[in-house]
Amino acid sequence: MSRSSIHLVRHGEVFNPDKVLYGRLPEFHLSDLGRQMADRVAEHFVEQRSQGANLVYLAASPLTRAQETAAPLAAALNLEIVTDERILEAENRFEGMSRIKSQLRNPRYWPLLRNPMRPSWGEPYAKQVARVMSAVDDARLRAVELGGDNAEAVLVSHQLPIWVTRLAAEGKKLWHDPRQRECTLTSVTTLEFDGAVLTGVRYAEPSEDLLPGAANVPGA
Repeated sequence: MSRSSIHLVRHGEVFNPDKVLYGRLPEFHLSDLGRQMADRVAEHFVEQRSQGANLVYLAASPLTRAQETAAPLAAALNLEIVTDERILEAENRFEGMSRIKSQLRNPRYWPLLRNPMRPSWGEPYAKQVARVMSAVDDARLRAVELGGDNAEAVLVSHQLPIWVTRLAAEGKKLWHDPRQRECTLTSVTTLEFDGAVLTGVRYAEPSEDLLPGAANVPGA
């Protein structure tokens, strides 16, 4: 069996002055800081490659912010970006709303909050895990096909799908407080495999020093 590592990268900061929960809406581009973050995560993986990392496969969500985050990675690692719908942002019925906390005081939206463990306002957590892990499994197989033992792949995705996938990988409950997610902008959540068996999870923040100046809309 071949060992492999799949790196789940969250996109960089988005230009979003109206604080919209943008979800799957098109044309939300990276901010200037977001582009700096994208360059930083590319530098992170270039450094990893210089230390022997066998990075052979790159995929990204079709959303603009993920594609723009993946672009410097593709250039730095000389890899083509494969677009994968399975690592898309989660569906959310609050999509398009701005200043979401104040909006939730409106009784018209309370029925959407009836079951936070599913959650009732959007795509079930278990469904997100299933589709992301399907993409992870295919990326793992493709990486091993291209690079053999210890092959590595990078998948650029979004906070919630990455976070619930990590929770599942660690055997934890999927329901959680969104404010407690450890999945910052351009963070790297790594799933390690021995064959098809998940053997470990690692986490890194290449843009840690840039985070204090970043906007961060919950659910974005």
